[in-house]
Amino acid sequence: MSETLTPMMQQYYQLRRDLPPDTFLFFRMGDFYEMFNEDAVEVSAVLNISLTKRGGMPMCGVPYHSVRSYVKRVLNAGKRVALCEQVGEVKPGKLVRREITRILSPGTLEDVGLEERKNNFTMAIFPLSVSGKKKVADDSIHSNSNQETTTTIRPIDRIVAFGISYADLSTGEFFVTEVATQEALFDEIMRVAPAEILAPHVLKVLVEGIKEELPQLEFLEDYLFDLTLATELLCSHFKVQSLDGFGGEELKAGVSAAGALLHYITRHLRRDASHLRSFRPYRHQGYMLIDATTQSHLELVTSRAGRSMTLLAALDCTKTPMGARMLRDWILRPLCDIAAIQARQEAIAALLDQALLLSELREKLSGIRDMERSLSRLSQNSGNARDLAVLSISLLRIPELKQIIAKIIDSKKELIPESETTSFLIASLAEELHDLQELHQTLERALVEEPPAITKEGGMIREGFDATLDELRAASTEGKEWIANLQEREITRTGIKSLKVRFNAVFGYFIEITKSNLANVPSDYTRKQTTANGERFITPELKEIEGKILGAEERSKAVESELFQQLRAKALQELSAIQKTASAAGTLDILCSLAETARLYGYCRPLVDDSSLLFFAEGRHPVLDQQAREKTFVPNDTDLDASSHRMAIITGPNMAGKSTYLKQVALLTIMAQMGSYLPATKAHLGITDRLFTRVGASDDLSRGQSTFMVEMNETAKILHHATARSLVLLDEIGRGTATFDGLSLAWSIAEYLHDVSQSRTMFATHYHELPDLARTRPGVINLNVAVSERHDDIVFLHKIVAGAADRSYGIQVARLAGLPGSVIERAKEILTNLEKSELNAEGRPLLATHVDMQRPRSSKRRIVDEGPSLFDGW
Repeated sequence: MSETLTPMMQQYYQLRRDLPPDTFLFFRMGDFYEMFNEDAVEVSAVLNISLTKRGGMPMCGVPYHSVRSYVKRVLNAGKRVALCEQVGEVKPGKLVRREITRILSPGTLEDVGLEERKNNFTMAIFPLSVSGKKKVADDSIHSNSNQETTTTIRPIDRIVAFGISYADLSTGEFFVTEVATQEALFDEIMRVAPAEILAPHVLKVLVEGIKEELPQLEFLEDYLFDLTLATELLCSHFKVQSLDGFGGEELKAGVSAAGALLHYITRHLRRDASHLRSFRPYRHQGYMLIDATTQSHLELVTSRAGRSMTLLAALDCTKTPMGARMLRDWILRPLCDIAAIQARQEAIAALLDQALLLSELREKLSGIRDMERSLSRLSQNSGNARDLAVLSISLLRIPELKQIIAKIIDSKKELIPESETTSFLIASLAEELHDLQELHQTLERALVEEPPAITKEGGMIREGFDATLDELRAASTEGKEWIANLQEREITRTGIKSLKVRFNAVFGYFIEITKSNLANVPSDYTRKQTTANGERFITPELKEIEGKILGAEERSKAVESELFQQLRAKALQELSAIQKTASAAGTLDILCSLAETARLYGYCRPLVDDSSLLFFAEGRHPVLDQQAREKTFVPNDTDLDASSHRMAIITGPNMAGKSTYLKQVALLTIMAQMGSYLPATKAHLGITDRLFTRVGASDDLSRGQSTFMVEMNETAKILHHATARSLVLLDEIGRGTATFDGLSLAWSIAEYLHDVSQSRTMFATHYHELPDLARTRPGVINLNVAVSERHDDIVFLHKIVAGAADRSYGIQVARLAGLPGSVIERAKEILTNLEKSELNAEGRPLLATHVDMQRPRSSKRRIVDEGPSLFDGW
């Protein structure tokens, strides 16, 4: 077949042959990326573009200048894109050299369709297992004992840990951790929200049930997760003898996942990962655990109602992309380290004490661009002069930031001993802000104010930076001025008023004469081309000047390209320092954001310690408080501890605010352990190791699970994992089944949480029997949501008060919703009968009893004998 193919198509197939599966080759041909054969058929369908044929071969293409939008659509379809560029010099009649410069996948983008305020992670997961069957030397990783051997997982093995590693190629962040259970693995996936996941083939069975809930899933060969191979690859990449210096020596499964992830990026996708300078191991013991269900219930970073209704939106006053991305992580991973929490609080306090300096800091931070992603693009050779300009503009602000921080530290010294300021968080951040003014000055001198996006076309370098480039530009300019004057001279000389001097990329410069004036063409004109309306000519003098102009332009572009590469290399020499600077600027940005939020909305500094308290005085829901500024949000107190009053049973009508109150307590707890100030007048709380919520109703039809089954699954998870350090928030447990079943379950669950888990618990319910728990359990207190009642009218006061409610006001709420009056009146009668406990022979309430009911006597007997029906008696 190769004998019948053109050299270009031979080149295409040679490049196409070595690509990973599900990868389309975008083959650069002039101003278009072309696809052929099967790729063309599939891409045209995905992008909804025209499919054409040439010599019977299907083909389609997209313009190179708008390729980003097309690539994003292909990636959203679950495919990859290999960009093949023309890297050789274009010469007439010769095949231009082409190379695959980048293979793009959903999780390894650095410039195509990324959200500025959100990370774009690729995650690898590895199940570490033990087997007692027999020792397998080939896949052995290490031994725990003489009987059990830790091996690559097989169907007969028992998983002891899941290794997790994830990296953002667009920022250079690289993390490693481990979790113990599949449930915890799923929670971590939901928290990180990777764009794609890598896993060994042996994990297919485990993820089969949740595959639809995961992002794009890629299975790699099992050997890529081998610990020895992974360790060697990571050590080689980081240029170290061992990984002990990174602090991840105990995370064997995590290292296996990290090695496979790095292999995928560098070998499968052929990407430069040199800006991944280290990985950051972490252990979940250092953070409050928030499972996927709780994340969803609390709407921490996403909400069906839109981003404005999330905790992230309420706290996000950040000025930099780095700070915005980092804030999301702070919310989803609150700290359990009291010293670290207090360090953040101390930094916020210092910023609030110096409001003018806080304003100045925020102003300077607003001038810092996305240094992480610009640096990433430059390190992967896909960046341009605009990325260098981002670094230059951002670095300009660093000395100004450091000066303002110095003033804040000086003010701090007046209040505390100098020895304590050395551990001050803002002071440590100042040390991470590297003052790279030499690099900034070089870039500022070199680059024009608004560099173009394409490096090969020139126009990037400022006049006066390079003498050779200035000479070439001058030669080109002088030649163009000569040509500009040529037209007037030739019109005067020839008398042809319609004479034009023109240029195109194919023929260069030429003199165009219309047919009616060809008789007046001078003898020194040489015919170059005939057109429909006339002819084109060249003169020896014009040819000579053309050579000078085009030669100067071509050489100047080459010089500019070389200068750009030198500037790029100079910037990458400071890669590590710039990465640290970007990270420190992001952290400083979050602290300023939290301080600004506290200043705007009157937040207080909570006392966080090792006690078992959970106390908020006049706490407010952080999201709704900001949304309802005109109406004023009703504040409420919270007071729990792990001994005398660890469980609060909350009763009250629908719409009164029980769910809002539960979510408020959860959000305030998260904010406190983030290190943030709180919307309250006073707060004191002990560390919460894990937060559980069971709020709202939903089903899972894809798994055949009803609302009640989902509720029970989530409750079971809470009962299995809650500890005395946990905070449990339950809303309406047991309402999805028969009344007595539901009440029995709710009572038993509450007893278990009180007696066994001993968690701080808030339990909202409509079961008015549940407050009786306070008579048998010393740690139970009763709360209710107050309402004002006058006749059948009720007003929700949204105030939490002591004691149990004796009514749910459901009928009044139904009337407010607009149910027909006859339905409301009938419901009142049924409620009266129930409250009187009128029972039939089987002990059931006589729901069908009706005053003045016009029904046959036999029908009444049938109702009594056969049991009640809500439809009888209407």
